[in-house]
Amino acid sequence: MSKPVVASYCTTFLKPEMLHIYRQVCSLHEYDTFIMTKALQNPERFPFRDIELIPKPKSNPLRHGWLKWVKQKPAIVYRGEYQMLSKLLERRGADLMHIYFGHTGVHLLPFIERWQKPCVVSFHGADVAEKKDIRDYGPKLKELFNAVPLVLARSKSLAERLLTLGCPPERLRINRTGVPLHEFPFIRRDAPTDGRWRFMQACRLIPKKGVATSLCAFAIFQKEFPNAELIIAGKGPLQAHLEELAEELGIVRKVQFRGFLSQKELLDLYAGSHAFLHPSETPPDQNQEGIPNSILEAMATGLPILATRHGGIPEAVEDGRSGWLVEERDFEALATAMKNLVRSPVTFREMGAFASESVAANFEQREQIRQLEAHYDEAIALAPAEERVMAPESEVLAARIPGRAVVEREPGRNGSNGSIARTARPSRAL
Repeated sequence: MSKPVVASYCTTFLKPEMLHIYRQVCSLHEYDTFIMTKALQNPERFPFRDIELIPKPKSNPLRHGWLKWVKQKPAIVYRGEYQMLSKLLERRGADLMHIYFGHTGVHLLPFIERWQKPCVVSFHGADVAEKKDIRDYGPKLKELFNAVPLVLARSKSLAERLLTLGCPPERLRINRTGVPLHEFPFIRRDAPTDGRWRFMQACRLIPKKGVATSLCAFAIFQKEFPNAELIIAGKGPLQAHLEELAEELGIVRKVQFRGFLSQKELLDLYAGSHAFLHPSETPPDQNQEGIPNSILEAMATGLPILATRHGGIPEAVEDGRSGWLVEERDFEALATAMKNLVRSPVTFREMGAFASESVAANFEQREQIRQLEAHYDEAIALAPAEERVMAPESEVLAARIPGRAVVEREPGRNGSNGSIARTARPSRAL
């Protein structure tokens, strides 16, 4: 018997910081998947065998302008994506569509409301922030929540944020990032006898990652431990500002900005470091972390974590056991945590060992994929008994509510909704 098919929709496949998505789509076991995307990026970094590149619809400026400005139709209609997506999904025999990121789900909402199969939408952090470039983002999220059987969140903290945004709790599920443990083996580390402690942080150089806090904390720390160094792996719009800050703090010779590293280079950096910094913080737009991939990878290799009580980080890092957590933006407290770690070789070793054990117990990739596929099963099982019929384009354009699609239904027949005869595995609600 052939496996059911999930269409994995990601607007760009893939940006460097989306490694967790790549791991998911490559590791499905009970489902087959293909990628739907509008833009390919980094194919040498993220090769995938089955990608459907969604072509740009033919340009018709008069029709485009009429639908957008006069009829006030949603973008998916006036740009001509609506019928294109339905034909693609029908040709591929998709049983389910997994839409990555909430703002993409908002864009696809008119389609979701009409497609005859179920969709799930996963939220990853930035998509729970305010979106000034998307009109009425908050109200549209509520519509999205009610249009899909299940909503997935990468952490409990993101799930709590989704609840405040109006997501019905009965539709919310946790979909954690999984770590392929065989790629990140535990490494036993000894404290350096010459004081050459190496701290590292791996992330995009954007405000919520708190790299400025890391630099300020390290500036305090290195006054007592002058042989220490800090390695920062990653790129981003704040790089020039952070380099200037390092110079102002007088630590420019002890801080290295390495840029984005290959997987092998990153593994080597984990192996050659003693502790991992990640003092995330919440910016004004409420953008927040789920559980950063780099924290889980570092923990798997046995690195103690020095981070903040932010987003999903406390769900992975147990304060006082696998690392220490401080309040956001408190660089003095972070510096104290760094000093406490290096002053106790026993604590240093025990924290690293417990960090590795914790990731193995709670974030092992195969178990997280099993749970994801259980959510897929549940979404299909929850599909309505009545079949939702894809309205022809003429009906979509004639919808009476501006900017909102109208759902047409007709009585369904047994099996006519495309659901597959499978027993849904148990799925945990929030």
